Amino acid sequence: MFENKKIAIITDWIKDIWWAEKVLFDIMELFPEADIYTSVFWQEWNPKFAWRKIYTSFLQKIPFLNKRPKIALMFRPRAFESFDLWQYDIVISSSSAESKWVITRPETIHFCYCHTPTRYFWSHYFEYFERLEFGILNFVAKIAMKFFIHNLRVWDFVAAARVDFFIANSVNTAGRIAKYYRRESKLIYPGIDLNSFPFSDIKKDYYFYVWRTIPYKKFDLLVDTFNENWKKIILSTATDNALYRELVKKSKPNIKWIFGLSNSEVRQYMSEAKAFLFPPEEDFWLVSIEAMATGTPVIAYKKWWSLETVRENHKYLPSTWVFFEEQTVENLNKAIEKFETLEFDYQKIREYSYNFDISIFKKELKSFIEEKIDLSK
Repeated sequence: MFENKKIAIITDWIKDIWWAEKVLFDIMELFPEADIYTSVFWQEWNPKFAWRKIYTSFLQKIPFLNKRPKIALMFRPRAFESFDLWQYDIVISSSSAESKWVITRPETIHFCYCHTPTRYFWSHYFEYFERLEFGILNFVAKIAMKFFIHNLRVWDFVAAARVDFFIANSVNTAGRIAKYYRRESKLIYPGIDLNSFPFSDIKKDYYFYVWRTIPYKKFDLLVDTFNENWKKIILSTATDNALYRELVKKSKPNIKWIFGLSNSEVRQYMSEAKAFLFPPEEDFWLVSIEAMATGTPVIAYKKWWSLETVRENHKYLPSTWVFFEEQTVENLNKAIEKFETLEFDYQKIREYSYNFDISIFKKELKSFIEEKIDLSK
């Protein structure tokens, strides 16, 4: 099907390796001959990119922009529109920002695997606006954002119209694609390599959370909650910013911060935690599935994606989670208290994660692309 097709994979930027980048690796494995296009690339040492053709934009050559995605925001739309993709038959963008803005020839089929419509244009604009982190230029940046946000939203909407087929990573993302872009989408959940996650039914006396320290990930809620209840929690991030430093300074001794854990270290801490905490409103978060793959239950904010990925404590179903209804210290503490009264079957929690095995993602994505290519003939 794909032997005689020229394929390009487009992604927003390749800087740090988080869960969106893991989905990118899965797509790359599915299409080993595909070329990679991105705004900036800082993973030359990573063996995943060995022997790959990597094409970067003009932003790669600008020192004060190439390592600062937020500052480069105003320039990324033009960066992606400037790529010459005329030689490709199939374009696959893995996008939570501007990579879907690429322009293809009329005969090219563009599939967008959408992690979310661009948050800082749409659903989380005001949260990002309040913490722009431009330092002494914050005042100027806020004026610029207020001035340009309407045009950026229009530009984003027009770019979305150029995509031939949208693929959503969750029901919530599909809803946002419909709301902001007025487009239908195919639902295909991302997956994980279950064999790479150590299972443990021996849990230690700590809770665990890992992600980037940005406002909507709600590290602040965890710090406030565990400052109050004095229970042990390990927090990990690889994002050194003003919010991170502020929260570390605010944390009491029962809150342990570990900066820059490797993937294997994250999985080890995850497998031994009594529970993985998930406080933000998110579209779909692979790390919760990874926690279940290690046999660790999840305490989650009861909104959006959580309902898709975890199960309630029910006599007919294995318990994988405890919910809290509101993002408040009081509600989270109640959920933790409830969690500590329950018993969990850690093996059944791991078995539930089999629903999100990487082989399922690859099979569904490949089948969908093949189907649409057949219809276009």
